[in-house]
Amino acid sequence: MSQPVDNPLGPGAYGQGYGQQPFGTPVVVEEPKLPWSRAIAVTIGVFLVAGAIAGWAWQQFSPLAQYTVDENGGSLGEEQMTKVFGPDGTFTAIGFLAALVLGALLFWWLRNYGPWAVSIVVLGSALGSGVAWGVGMLLGHDPLQARLETAKPGDLLDAPLELHTWTPLAAWLVGAALAAAIIAASTWRADPVATGSVSAASESTPQVH
Repeated sequence: MSQPVDNPLGPGAYGQGYGQQPFGTPVVVEEPKLPWSRAIAVTIGVFLVAGAIAGWAWQQFSPLAQYTVDENGGSLGEEQMTKVFGPDGTFTAIGFLAALVLGALLFWWLRNYGPWAVSIVVLGSALGSGVAWGVGMLLGHDPLQARLETAKPGDLLDAPLELHTWTPLAAWLVGAALAAAIIAASTWRADPVATGSVSAASESTPQVH
C-alpha cells in the first residue's frame, strides 16, 4: 500500500497557494500610501515654493510699458502701448508651465489616491497662483502717481507691475488640470484591474492531498 506523501509546504499549500494563482495571472501589489495629511502638506508646500519663485520671475522678466513725463503728467507712446499687457502674458506663461510640470509630477505621485488626487493638485495650483501674484505685486508694484509727482519732464517711468484681468490667475489651474487629465488618460488602461475570475478559478482547482 502506498504511503501518503507529506506536503513539504504545509497543509493546504497546493490548494491555497500555487493552486490559486494560475500561470500568467498578474499579481496586483498595491503601493503604500502616505496619510492624507502628509500628502496634502507636501502638495501645498511644493506649490507655495513654486508660487514664490514664479512671482519673483514674473517681476524680473515682465516687459513694462514706460511713461514719458511731461507738464501734464505721463503719457504712453504707440510703441509703449503694446507693452501694457506684457505682465499679463508673462504671468500666464510662467504659471501655466509651472503648474503643468508640477501638476504632472504630483499627480503621478498621488495617483493611488484616486479622483481625490486631482482635487489636491488643482487646489494646490490655485494656492500657487495666488502666492505668485502676491509676491510679484510685493516686489514690483510701485504706484505710478507718487513717482510722477517727483519726476521731471522728459523722464521715463516704468508702469506698475500688475494684472489687468484675473484671467492669467486661471493659467495655474488649467495647467495642473491638463497634466492630471493627460496622465490619467494614459495610465488608467495600463493598471491591472482585480476581478473575481482569479478567486473563481482557485475555488475550482482541486486540492492535492
